[in-house]
Amino acid sequence: MDKTFGALLARMHELRDLGGLIALATWDQETYLPPKAAESRAFQLSTVQGIHHERLVDPRLGELLAWAAGNPHLTDDQRAMVRVLAEERDRAVKVPKALVQALAEAQSRGLVAWREARKANRFSVFQPALERMLALRREQADAYGHDGERYDALLEGYEPGMRVARLSPVLSALRDNLIPLVAALQSAPREVADLFEGRRFDPETQWRLTLRLLGDMGFDLEAGRQDKSIHPFSSGQNPTDVRLTTDLEEGTLSALFSTLHEGGHGLYEQGFSPAHFRTPLANAPSSGLHESQSRLWENQVGRGRPFWTHYFPVLREAFPQALADVDLDTFYTAINRVSRSLIRVDADEVTYNLHIVLRYELELLLIRDELPVDELPAAWNERMRRFLGVVPPDDTQGVLQDIHWSWGEFGYFPTYALGNLYAASLYRAAQRAMPGLEAGLARGELKPLREWLRTHVHAEGYRLPAEELVRKVTGQGLTDVDFLAYLKSKYGALYGVKL
Repeated sequence: MDKTFGALLARMHELRDLGGLIALATWDQETYLPPKAAESRAFQLSTVQGIHHERLVDPRLGELLAWAAGNPHLTDDQRAMVRVLAEERDRAVKVPKALVQALAEAQSRGLVAWREARKANRFSVFQPALERMLALRREQADAYGHDGERYDALLEGYEPGMRVARLSPVLSALRDNLIPLVAALQSAPREVADLFEGRRFDPETQWRLTLRLLGDMGFDLEAGRQDKSIHPFSSGQNPTDVRLTTDLEEGTLSALFSTLHEGGHGLYEQGFSPAHFRTPLANAPSSGLHESQSRLWENQVGRGRPFWTHYFPVLREAFPQALADVDLDTFYTAINRVSRSLIRVDADEVTYNLHIVLRYELELLLIRDELPVDELPAAWNERMRRFLGVVPPDDTQGVLQDIHWSWGEFGYFPTYALGNLYAASLYRAAQRAMPGLEAGLARGELKPLREWLRTHVHAEGYRLPAEELVRKVTGQGLTDVDFLAYLKSKYGALYGVKL
């Protein structure tokens, strides 16, 4: 066998190309695929995913990686490529083929059961499928290996290097700070009305505005595109082919925020170094760091006053009737309205992390087998009451609202909270590095921020683990200090209370 780095690089290219085809087929499945083609696409995805898995666990790739790991002449980037691919392969080879097939079947059955349970508004319809999935995920965690905490092995798939011992104290402290903060805002004398009730915003006009925003952010529409979907998402096949989607609803301006959010993901995907294309380094080191880019653009920028100082006149010109009686102050306050909501995806940035901590605590108990599955709805409702002061009236608006557990995505939810914490720290670092940042945003200058992020975050790719990269950029690792300071400053002023 040809043991050269060129031979290993060819294997890396092949794996990245196959992954790109899988991502492209999945994107098409959510956008343009004809309804009757769903079954054939499932077969196609299964086939290509099978080929990808076979290439990844091929013993000859293992031999090449072992040779490269002992080669003292590799560059720093080459060593990083070997490390990342070896870690991915190591996880893949530990899981028996029979377990992979059982998980795929459980995911398919779980999705069907979840949809039926939502339709019937009864958790008990979903319970057997969830119990089966949990048993398989515990088995998978044991196959990966862990030091007594199965959840660590699952978390590794989304947030490499993160452990429950590191994560739980951070999220518990965040929870304990947010609960009284929300209570203080809810009891504030200044009330914020729902501005959007009864107003209409033409979807096609919204669509044109979203494309303008993407261009202003610096998203290259010749190396990517935006389309429409019910649930907005982004998909990066390659930095020269990044797909985004947004949703369009007449009664809200959610499309603008969805585009800013997915555009943040898209800028990350387009910002990888050309030297890393088709290698494991053209990737984010964690889901949480990727999420930090979308949340930064959606919230720190897109829900900030400087941004709307420039864009609110543009918005009023686009919707002169709907916004005829609205000024900048009213609009800015309305888009930052805090409420104790039942549904995670509709939550504001103050209450959102409480939804995440709730899910994290419950799935940790489930993976540890410390919470009987039939007690999950009651445990969910109790935490909703304790964390947010509201109790779901039914299972559909409660324990059945998210699709993630039907897929068995245990370990994924915490990355949303990590994204929010990382976003606040990175934005604060950008403010320090660029004292005129917000004055520029008020003039509609978005690209300087993109360039700073591209230099310090995007182009780094997967050279470093996520927290190490954040520490390099901000001077500190994972912390809630910047996020809480941001919330207290912004929302204390908005609601006229001292936080």
